Amino acid sequence: MTRYVIYIFLCILLVSCGPDTYTPKPRGYYHIELPKRAYQSFNNAEYPYTFSYPVYGKVIKDTVYFDKKPENPYWINIDFPTLGGRIYLSYKQITKDQPLDKLLEDSYKLSYYHSKKADYIKDPTFANKVSHVYGVFYNIGGNAASSYQFYATDSESHFLRGSLYFDVSPNADSLKPVNDFLKKDMEQLITTLKWR
Repeated sequence: MTRYVIYIFLCILLVSCGPDTYTPKPRGYYHIELPKRAYQSFNNAEYPYTFSYPVYGKVIKDTVYFDKKPENPYWINIDFPTLGGRIYLSYKQITKDQPLDKLLEDSYKLSYYHSKKADYIKDPTFANKVSHVYGVFYNIGGNAASSYQFYATDSESHFLRGSLYFDVSPNADSLKPVNDFLKKDMEQLITTLKWR
């Protein structure tokens, strides 16, 4: 009887011992501390537009990609240093040389350029008849370089285009919390946008 017990014990011992296996842990992302939401006004008399933007953002004149001056003196960026993001705002005046149709087509091409990497592109329109602000807010899903873009116009003389980019390689999963957070700030910018 003791032989059988020893035999069973040895069998269990041999079967239970095996090569050490490692189970990898799922990849995680850093926790991002999002700031408390509050807004301030961009109301510079030299610019043909005004809007509200977050207090944790910093408005700077756009000279990043230009040797001397930008194409238009009303181009600005809103930097978010703690979040590593930036909203590029480019303004153009509607003229005979730059008609609204051409500006709309350029904006469409720039937004749909991301379709190479995007899972989807939604482009709902918006309209504020009181302040004469009309446009499209592009929601670009997937690992595209920019998840949110928009253009706003009064259809007569003003055209403003905005796009959100980050200082990192696009990864929809890791950027989702910050993208969603800054989306509300872009919507606030559009809602409060007024022309001069």
